[in-house]
Amino acid sequence: MTLTEVVKKYRKGFILIAILIIVENVAWILEPSIFGTVIDSLIEKVGSKETEFSLSHTLPLFIWVLVYIINSSSGILRRFFEPRVFRKMYVEIITGIVTQSKQQNTEISKTAGHAQLAEEYITFFQYRLPEAAEQVISITGAIIALSMYDYRIFLTCIVVGAPLAIAAKIYNSKVSLLQKELHDNFEFAYDTLANKEVPEVRKFYYGMAGLQQKIAGWGAFNFGFMRLILLLVFVSVLFIAIDLDDFTTGSIYSIVAYLWTFLTSIEYVPDLMEHWLSLKDISGRISSGFGDN
Repeated sequence: MTLTEVVKKYRKGFILIAILIIVENVAWILEPSIFGTVIDSLIEKVGSKETEFSLSHTLPLFIWVLVYIINSSSGILRRFFEPRVFRKMYVEIITGIVTQSKQQNTEISKTAGHAQLAEEYITFFQYRLPEAAEQVISITGAIIALSMYDYRIFLTCIVVGAPLAIAAKIYNSKVSLLQKELHDNFEFAYDTLANKEVPEVRKFYYGMAGLQQKIAGWGAFNFGFMRLILLLVFVSVLFIAIDLDDFTTGSIYSIVAYLWTFLTSIEYVPDLMEHWLSLKDISGRISSGFGDN
């Protein structure tokens, strides 16, 4: 069974999880805008000095509670079904690696290395891929929501994409080479430990630590550059929202909430990129460890 066949075998599980991710995060991205109307309706109620709540005051709160329940329910169901799908998938992958290893008489160290890398592969599908989908929805939803308040906010967020794209390209080229070298070492980890030579083990793992440190260094550089650009975005959007537009208190809350969503989601991109580059290399390695079952 090939790696593609494993994914196809569990496609129903993938589709279910994908739907839950979309529902959960669309509901999440709607919450700040709806809660902004809740704030405005409550302020209006206090200002009017009415003794009873009218439908116009309570309806936004009910809508927000409904959206909150949808968001929470989808999150609960996704976390319940994910392990059932991905643990079975992991068993299939390991079985395929071992079967092909026996057929080709592959070295035990290489087989053990592929098995260890397969765990990272499953981790990506179970955790990183949903996180990536969450960030895409969050970034896109935040930009769309901000553009509805003022087109200048939308333009500010779009303009920032150019320098970030350049930084991402440089980051990808550097880290992909380091990831390949790191995974090459994984395939010799078993032999190194089996020799039980302390100096060799120390040298081997210091070498791996050095590669990981280089990857971390590029990640730190990319993160720092991104933070600088995002600071300019934050200041610009606040200036537009507070100084140039006559927004209500609820609208300002919503804008700030969407802005924080945009910023925190963008900040998470380098970490996702690192895991994606790692996955691409791992995919090529463990796919060669599959045969027909």
